[in-house]
Amino acid sequence: MSELQTAAVYVAANILILVWLAFRVVQRRFKGRISIGDGGSEDLAVAIRIHGNATEYIPAGLIGLVLLALLAAPVWMIHAVGVTLTVARLLHPIGMSGGPILFRQLGILLSWIVLVSLAVALLYLAFS
Repeated sequence: MSELQTAAVYVAANILILVWLAFRVVQRRFKGRISIGDGGSEDLAVAIRIHGNATEYIPAGLIGLVLLALLAAPVWMIHAVGVTLTVARLLHPIGMSGGPILFRQLGILLSWIVLVSLAVALLYLAFS
């Protein structure tokens, strides 16, 4: 599997996570008959925030993954970053949806680690 194909696997997985989270928002909107905003529904407000958090972190991670691939980073590195990002972005919504709070905390911590690691790796690859 090439570097770009490897990155594509994680891009696809994280796009599916975004769609899953968006679907959860739509379900709650439909259930509460709420078109705009959260209508005072705490359940909808949480779903909106979970989706919002994902849209804040996933795109930067995916751009970084694709750039790693384009800069010919080792496939193991792309897997390491891709798996960590994907796990982080699954843990976070589980922890925010009533699961163990530790999942939320690990999700955000791992997301930060991924983004900082990507920044360092990209700078290294860009200047080497």
